Amino acid sequence: MLRRAIPLAMGLALITATPAGGQNVETPYWATIDVTEANMRVGPSAEYRIEWVYKRKGLPVKVLRVREGWRLVQDPDGDKGWIAARLLSRDRGAIVTGTDLAAMRESDGAGSPVKWKLEPGVVGKLGDCADSWCEFSVGKRSGFVEASRLWGAGEI
Repeated sequence: MLRRAIPLAMGLALITATPAGGQNVETPYWATIDVTEANMRVGPSAEYRIEWVYKRKGLPVKVLRVREGWRLVQDPDGDKGWIAARLLSRDRGAIVTGTDLAAMRESDGAGSPVKWKLEPGVVGKLGDCADSWCEFSVGKRSGFVEASRLWGAGEI
């Protein structure tokens, strides 16, 4: 009896298993580049031409579509292209936007003391966001930054 149950259970597991690569992911969603160099291609295959080469681990991207191990993403500049899913992480990140320095504060409020000033283009890890403020960390430094100054902090 046990000899028949094991193959039956294995067969049932194979039939009900989710397809490889998690193709049933709901889009859009935020992600980050998880490697030090990632190619953005014009189509969802290594056969397509490389449009951009990203060299910033942790750079946030918005995933717009999912296709067989590839993700159609939009970068902070609005450029769109395909990146292999294995090069991305679901960890939330953000990039400082604007033309002037952004204040990283001790707590979530405009009256809170400034801990550091961040230049536009600084990439960091994004924590929780509430009341237009987000927890943000860059290396060992952390604090709160206005959500309006962070691309990657918004709702999808």
